[in-house]
Amino acid sequence: MAMAIISSRTRLGRRLLLGAPFVLAAGAALAQSAEIKFKRSSLVVVTGAREIKFDVELALNDAERARGLMFRDKLGPYDGMLFDFYQEAPVSFWMKNTLIPLDMVFIAGDGTIRLVHANAVPLSTDTVPSEFPVRAVLEINGGSAKLLGIKAGDKVKHPIFGNVS
Repeated sequence: MAMAIISSRTRLGRRLLLGAPFVLAAGAALAQSAEIKFKRSSLVVVTGAREIKFDVELALNDAERARGLMFRDKLGPYDGMLFDFYQEAPVSFWMKNTLIPLDMVFIAGDGTIRLVHANAVPLSTDTVPSEFPVRAVLEINGGSAKLLGIKAGDKVKHPIFGNVS
């Protein structure tokens, strides 16, 4: 009987030991999605005679900007994330742990789009530089900027740019 108990405990111990990494990985993924709650807002991109409304999550601090849209497997057609850096400066992004292609719209302090980087490659660690000092970056679904006609020189209306009445 003692032998059976020891053997049972050993098998149970092995199962727990072998299963632990899966439980930890699942817990870490759950914690990553739960630990940061982004504020939500909306903005308008004015391109030609059109005004295009996006519902966005706001990345307002270092932790939120570092997380961005990592680990997301989809993004709605008029959804995105607006990264606010509070002052104009050159910035760079990468796509590490980002599972979907994104267009990166680099925006000056007055809301003018300075650069659109189309279809950033998922999971890439190559940096995508702003090429100009910018106040903010809007990330939207890859290919959306071209599809919607969003380009350098267009305007983004949002309270952070002081151009919403």
